[in-house]
Amino acid sequence: MSSGLLDLKRGGSPLILSIPHCGRELSPGLDERLTEEGRSLIDTDWWLERLYDFGAALDATILSARLSRYVIDLNRDPSGASLYPGQATTELVASTTFDGAPLYRDARTPDAAEIAERKKLYFEPYHAELAAEIARVKATHGMVLLYDCHSIRSVIPRLFAGELPVMNLGTNAGAACAPELQAEIVRTLEEATAFSHVVNGRFKGGWITRHYGRPHEGVHAVQMELACRAYMQEAPPFAYDEAKAPAIRMVLLAVLMRMLRWASGQGRDAR
Repeated sequence: MSSGLLDLKRGGSPLILSIPHCGRELSPGLDERLTEEGRSLIDTDWWLERLYDFGAALDATILSARLSRYVIDLNRDPSGASLYPGQATTELVASTTFDGAPLYRDARTPDAAEIAERKKLYFEPYHAELAAEIARVKATHGMVLLYDCHSIRSVIPRLFAGELPVMNLGTNAGAACAPELQAEIVRTLEEATAFSHVVNGRFKGGWITRHYGRPHEGVHAVQMELACRAYMQEAPPFAYDEAKAPAIRMVLLAVLMRMLRWASGQGRDAR
């Protein structure tokens, strides 16, 4: 199913892939208001719908956004509260790039009324669809594996020091999924010695992971933030790297397969 806002491919397994930041379309009239940096869509989670296209073979449900995160950020608290108090981040409706450059020309940033309208038109439909799919999958399987897909440039001094590890697993400090599931994923990351990783480091999971992850109710949510260097060029034109991508795809496939094995075994007893 596709609409102007999102694409949805329903699967029959307990696994749901959410890709909220892969969109590259803008809402009407927004392009003319953005700076050159804004129109480049530099902070897009580039190519994740392509990187994770093997999800269909795992019978996963895949929900991906079509609109850019510059329209509205589907992984921020809709109240506007910061996910990382005291640390630099971007808002529900971003006013700057990750680097801190202005997104809007001539101070044409959205006011409170426009932000409220964007929430209604763009934020709420994505989350209504995601909540419905979580309910459907749970009704079928008794549990849900919600895997939130993200990527980011490797070096962004405003957001973090140095170079980001390639694989950044976030589980809201262990609160968003069963500890046994986190341990299974970490084991897979440790086996992938070609790629650096960290667990609940700079990125502990965004609003999707924190809001929907309720392991005591059988909904286990994790976020994987990838450093873009693992599969693409990090500078314009942000091209997908056919030579690099297969290696990280193999690791990501192993992660998802391990999650599904956990769900089919002790996971049912652990929920």
